[in-house]
Amino acid sequence: MANTGPESQTILVVGGGIAGITAAVEVAETGYDVILLERDPSLGGRVTRFARYFPKLCHPTCGLEINYQRIKKNSQIKVITMATVAAVSGQRGNFTVTVETQPRHVNAKCTACGDCARATEMEVPNPFNYGLDRTRAAHLPHEHAFPMRYVIAPEAAANGEGEKMKAACKYGAIDLDEKPETFEIKVGAIIWATGWKPYDAAKITAYAYDLSPDIISNVEMERLAAHDGPTGGRILRPSDGEPAKRVALIQCAGSRDVNHLPYCSRICCLGSLKHAAYLREQYADAEADIYYIDIRAHDKLEAFYNRLKADPQVHFIKSKPGHIEIGDDGRPVIRGEHTLSREIYETPYDLVVLATGMEPTAAADYRPPVELIQDEYGFIVPDDGVDGGMIAAGVAGGPLDVSMSVQSATAAALKAIQAVRGV
Repeated sequence: MANTGPESQTILVVGGGIAGITAAVEVAETGYDVILLERDPSLGGRVTRFARYFPKLCHPTCGLEINYQRIKKNSQIKVITMATVAAVSGQRGNFTVTVETQPRHVNAKCTACGDCARATEMEVPNPFNYGLDRTRAAHLPHEHAFPMRYVIAPEAAANGEGEKMKAACKYGAIDLDEKPETFEIKVGAIIWATGWKPYDAAKITAYAYDLSPDIISNVEMERLAAHDGPTGGRILRPSDGEPAKRVALIQCAGSRDVNHLPYCSRICCLGSLKHAAYLREQYADAEADIYYIDIRAHDKLEAFYNRLKADPQVHFIKSKPGHIEIGDDGRPVIRGEHTLSREIYETPYDLVVLATGMEPTAAADYRPPVELIQDEYGFIVPDDGVDGGMIAAGVAGGPLDVSMSVQSATAAALKAIQAVRGV
């Protein structure tokens, strides 16, 4: 069927991380209606789980809160959480999108008072902290959640615990009968900002991630260092709660490896430098060993690298560790060969942090239900952008840091506007 011009000028943004949020506000502030879908209970994506940004090491709330205020003040943005796209049909200017929502069991009457959480002792793994701790079955996703509304775990809603929470709520905000819903929307363009997920460290069998609680991933390290994380921001050994004073940070854990992720994820080196900074801030006598193939600190971030390199208690070891064993005392022991000297090392640590890469969500646990051009790694490749009416933003299109994701999202917003205008 020939395209006779746009029938809808509403733009759909799929994914409510930093790229999706940016794209949504940029589109809406030019006068177009936006529907922003997020599959989690709140916006912010991976960025909201960071302890701090590099290189200034400020809290991510700084940037996110500004955008949340832009959303609140703009009536042309409609946010739908716990929602995914189930089907897409049509063409540029006239897409029909089927949306599926999952029950939150808490409606818009919620004031975030917390009475529902206090009414139950039931706990579930805390997804915000990557399962490093547990949280009440009724909980805020995190302290700066947007929307600021509780969510009830399905297993709690289905038994007597749900009734306890409902009885405790003074505002009638608990809806235990809420079911999954499906509905259709008409849009003129779609921005895919589906983001990324951390590569599964358990697949790197040589690094024994599953064999010791003291071998963690880089995203888990972010939560250990966060003030609202499982340890209140203290970098402790998960096994015994003791301070982690000797820490190894292994670069390219599963990255630049044809058996795992063949590409560089751009952010891992700088993330590990940030983790070394966290450690040194907390413990004056701590030492961090950074095992690396190459340090990739692009653009102005070279200064951040030089700052850490000047610290005598941060050691850069050019080597790709061969494997990790668990010592007799339970501490992880890294074994390998120094690239330059060819010397064999065998070094125990309190904590080992694996700098795993970014895997596109579109290739992992959520595949867009529409024919999109994806590269061999699963990143969404531009298909003439405007003419197709479907555009990638942020890490959906390739490994990017936060600032680059924002730039990508702004560009995607412009392309989407051009698409619905028939340019």
